[in-house]
Amino acid sequence: MTAATTTTGTPTAVPAPASSPLAPRSVGTVFVTGGASGLGAALVDVLAAVGGTPAVVDLAEPTADVPFASADLGDPNAAQAAVSSLVDQVGPPDAVVTAAGIDACGPLLDIDPEHWERVVRVNLFGTVSMVRAALPYLEERHGTVVTVASTLALRGAGDATAYCASKWGIRGFTQALAAEYAGRVGVTCLIPGGMRTPFFDGRTEQYKPGPDADLNDPAATAAAVVTALTQPPGSEIREMLVMASGEASWP
Repeated sequence: MTAATTTTGTPTAVPAPASSPLAPRSVGTVFVTGGASGLGAALVDVLAAVGGTPAVVDLAEPTADVPFASADLGDPNAAQAAVSSLVDQVGPPDAVVTAAGIDACGPLLDIDPEHWERVVRVNLFGTVSMVRAALPYLEERHGTVVTVASTLALRGAGDATAYCASKWGIRGFTQALAAEYAGRVGVTCLIPGGMRTPFFDGRTEQYKPGPDADLNDPAATAAAVVTALTQPPGSEIREMLVMASGEASWP
């Protein structure tokens, strides 16, 4: 954006010309994990609204009419197959957003070890597998990775050991990836607070947000992702902390 001045002397923003190095990039084709619900589904809608081409990797089929590959990201081979399927359907990605995530609430000794480890496999290893599968395309196109962590990647919480472990791992992985691919692939870590999504469905009442909880609209969080995806060449947003104004989990 460039600055201009109105007749009253008030600065106003003027879009940079298309030839300007500050002109935002187009969104392009974006592979979204977890795109059938929650933040992922909101992102699919927002991407389509701004002229992008979203494609979904999820266990469940999305309600949106978009390219789709069914995959259980707890399976280490699933991401590669899903990326190959989507490339066949819609072409190579310009960006990948890893919004898929699950949880296992409760004291550590009360959670079945298999359930606990599956949270880490889906959230952390699934993120890594998806990024690994897409990186050759992204490097070729100087694309962007947006991983999805959580405010619980900044501050631990009781009865959330699996989730915190996975999300802290995602944040560390993303920082290392940004260093490794600097100048070749854009890398952003999204750190969202709680949102009004089905993520909390099926939990016991003690692990659901209270009736007065201030939760963000997932569409607002998704719009922040678009900001990261459309940064002009040479500019990157390394980390984004996005939440409702009254978010209780941070700071």
